[in-house]
Amino acid sequence: MKKKLISLLLCMLMVLTTIVGCGTETASAGNSGGGTAANTNTETKTETATPAKTDDTIKIGVSIWSSTDVLGSQCKLILDKAAEALGVQIQYVDQGHVSEKVTASVEQLCAAGCDGIIICNSSDTEMASAIKTCNDNGVYLAQFFRIINSETSADIYEAAVKSEYYVGAVHENEPENGEKLVQILLDKGDRNIGLIGWEQGDATWLGRWEGYKAGVEKWNSAHPDDQAVLSEPQYAGTSSEGGSKAAEALMSANPDLDAIIPAGGGGDPLQGAIAAVERAGKTQDIDIVSTDFLPDLGERIANGSMAGESGGHYCDPLFAFMAVYNAVKGNYKDFGGKFEDIKFPYLYVASPEDYAGYETYFVDQLPYTTEELVEMSKLDMEGLKAKAAALSIEDAKARSGK
Repeated sequence: MKKKLISLLLCMLMVLTTIVGCGTETASAGNSGGGTAANTNTETKTETATPAKTDDTIKIGVSIWSSTDVLGSQCKLILDKAAEALGVQIQYVDQGHVSEKVTASVEQLCAAGCDGIIICNSSDTEMASAIKTCNDNGVYLAQFFRIINSETSADIYEAAVKSEYYVGAVHENEPENGEKLVQILLDKGDRNIGLIGWEQGDATWLGRWEGYKAGVEKWNSAHPDDQAVLSEPQYAGTSSEGGSKAAEALMSANPDLDAIIPAGGGGDPLQGAIAAVERAGKTQDIDIVSTDFLPDLGERIANGSMAGESGGHYCDPLFAFMAVYNAVKGNYKDFGGKFEDIKFPYLYVASPEDYAGYETYFVDQLPYTTEELVEMSKLDMEGLKAKAAALSIEDAKARSGK
């Protein structure tokens, strides 16, 4: 009888221990999920506060049109170096600038456990979905090479402003970029300019197109007896084949064409356009300017297959990465009610001499060392904006001490 009583008491003790143990596991699970589980014990609530993220547990996702084309591979190079310098995880999803893949990439990166995401290409309508997905999952989000248009997409812009997780946008002044590239052609004597876009409705493309048109209009206003003409755009997508076909169409439609602007799209459409002009035997007759530096730009400037280019902006996503990193760390906060706008400068090359400095400080080496990337990560938002605005060949040269 005593043995049965002892056995019964031991069983009851084991049951009580199991119940207490389960209660502890539930509290831990709630903590890992952000402390949202209901609990009436005030002391327990205090213990389940979400701990600050350490660098080795931070995971940042990159939704990008391509991590392997000319510009995308350069972006990946600097982002990988930043992730390594800070000791954080990084994950890429290539979405090919296909709308449903863009929105799905954000869902995929959230499901993969990313704490923050940086994204490009992304139309304003795609950003509406991306912002909602990140809000729902408590994941920070920043754009690179893009900004939501506050006038034509006022409701989406307002959603970004209201979001506690939309960090901001890193982008260039695209209308200014367009004007400067057109001016390079006009200064070289070109007056019959063909235009190649990549995706209709893309915000960056539209900004550049606005600049091309403004540059031609200003020239024509100042030179009534020396008028320039800009064609309607041919669209190439983001492939080399698309760029080639678009250039062929422009040359076929206009035998007097003396310049082509492949507006962008990652560098591949530009390469296709150059190849088409070379096949037609018109390298010396048709000047080409574009945005997105090619790896052999120095040679192409020298042999005349490129007349000029704007670019060097592969560090643009680096600043989006740093902003998201600081948001995850809790260093940047209170995003609801504001829109952080980080402007990034273009570099312009129109001669072999121009290119030599870029090659030294942006091709042969990255413009930031590991130590500089770590220091950049410690800047406040205004400091980060100033650091982005300051990047130039001269800035990189000064920091290198050469």
